[in-house]
Amino acid sequence: MQKCLKLILITFISLCFILELSAQKKQAHFDYFEYIGKDSLFDLEIDLGNEYFNPIISGFYPDPSICRKGDDYYMVNSSFAYFPGVPIWHSTDLVNWKQIGHVLNRPSQLHLDGIRLSGGIYAPDIQYNIHNDTFYVITTNVDGIGNFVVKTKDPFLNDWSEPISLPQVGGIDPSLFFDDDGKAYLVHNDESPATPRWDGHRALWIHNYDTKTDRTFGERQLLLDGGVDKKTKPVWIEGPHIYKIKGTYYLMAAEGGTSVNHSEVILSSNNIKGPYLAYSNNPILTQRDLPGNRPNAITSVGHADLIQSSSNEWYAVFLGCRPYDGNYYNIGRETFLLPVQWKDGFPTILDKGTVVPSVVKKEGLIRNTPNPLSGNFKWREDFQEDTLANEWVFIRTPKTQWWHFTDSQLQMDAIPQSIYDANNPAFIGRRQQHLNFEAETKFSFIPRHSQDLSGLVCYQNEVFNFVFGKTMRNGKIVLVVDRCEKNRKCIGEIVVPVEYLESSVCLKIRGNGGAYSFYASFDDSKTWLAVAVDADAKNLSTEVAGGFTGTILGLYTSSANN
Repeated sequence: MQKCLKLILITFISLCFILELSAQKKQAHFDYFEYIGKDSLFDLEIDLGNEYFNPIISGFYPDPSICRKGDDYYMVNSSFAYFPGVPIWHSTDLVNWKQIGHVLNRPSQLHLDGIRLSGGIYAPDIQYNIHNDTFYVITTNVDGIGNFVVKTKDPFLNDWSEPISLPQVGGIDPSLFFDDDGKAYLVHNDESPATPRWDGHRALWIHNYDTKTDRTFGERQLLLDGGVDKKTKPVWIEGPHIYKIKGTYYLMAAEGGTSVNHSEVILSSNNIKGPYLAYSNNPILTQRDLPGNRPNAITSVGHADLIQSSSNEWYAVFLGCRPYDGNYYNIGRETFLLPVQWKDGFPTILDKGTVVPSVVKKEGLIRNTPNPLSGNFKWREDFQEDTLANEWVFIRTPKTQWWHFTDSQLQMDAIPQSIYDANNPAFIGRRQQHLNFEAETKFSFIPRHSQDLSGLVCYQNEVFNFVFGKTMRNGKIVLVVDRCEKNRKCIGEIVVPVEYLESSVCLKIRGNGGAYSFYASFDDSKTWLAVAVDADAKNLSTEVAGGFTGTILGLYTSSANN
């Protein structure tokens, strides 16, 4: 009888506590977020002054493009439907990079309402025009205004212009080329002038470009139809760049699609508009001819860009993947760097049959980056400032500010937007950059009903994700792990003890390739309780989820967790 009365009293106290909060605004308060990379590959001891790890920027940073002004290098990557758009980096040695902001950092520059996550911003190209001392980024918002250009005098100022639309340029993957005489050109991927002969039959085109009006003019001209060898029915000739080296024009492009058959090819001409002749030893970069079971495999390499260093050496940045269990990879496509060799008058990034090395020699490296982007590292955000670090991104463009900084905490409103819909939920995330990792946070949140939830999310897209948070189910405040692979399923749940209803809770996720485990602590990280262990996380891989993005780990609060 006494036990029953005690149970009734505890239940009554819990309900009174919840009802007392019903008039308060629903908010979550996060004390910190910590990320630790633990890939065994990066446990190797290397000479950081003369060697570097590939990738140079790990995690979901695909489609690199690079330029140089003097001794300073700048690089950008695709961002798809994340905001801010187009991360931009600075380096003085091509290996150690620091993110200096985003090119598209204002809502007026980037409209992403309701679009698919793998829509948005594709394959930005960055160039420096010595003739007018101006930096240009040209890219495509595939579900929005199409191709456009933005520009600035100084990338460090984060004051890129409003988008300048290019309505005469169709397709994707535009890039600019500024010739020695000051003339400018635009090259891009678009439909073939003829009826497509196979799936993925595309073409490369060139336009004249006026730097005074930022418009194309005249008739566009075909540069390459189909690919370097039509007999093989090459797919998706794309990501073109033009270079002028010792009086010769080189046209370089990706071919073979973005998966394991990806490659890079090159052609040359004495005239900017061709005709271009393909190098007889193409492709100049691929891994498709190597055995799939090789150790520490790097696959799907391509979408490259060349850069001549200030000491006149040539290098290539390109994307690649680090899979587990065959072709599964949760971290998306990453940025790699290799020196370029010249053979038969053509640049070669990697000889056929040669694996992309994970450790590369390069003398004179400057290891002074405060937040490393490669190797194993620890990254922590304590929300001491009133702005978010450059690593954080939102899903699509925020329309209202549902996040605030108060008392060294990040405060997030529980807005009626869900992680499962194509909108802008109250989610702030950063990229998963390792196959093996830990992510941890400490937060306080009191749900009032089953639609209220706050916690951690592993996000591939709206229908492939994990949600690990605090909510109400069957009248009890609980911690749950929901796994979504098109259909949502609860794979773990524990009831929050009544004595901890008002307390903060710590959540931790441990990833190990395709298995993620979820833990909670009610005593400030002293004791960890398993909520779900070794959950199948292949739903976060591109092989299962499709698309072009990688996993984003983030903080989430919602009043519409339907």
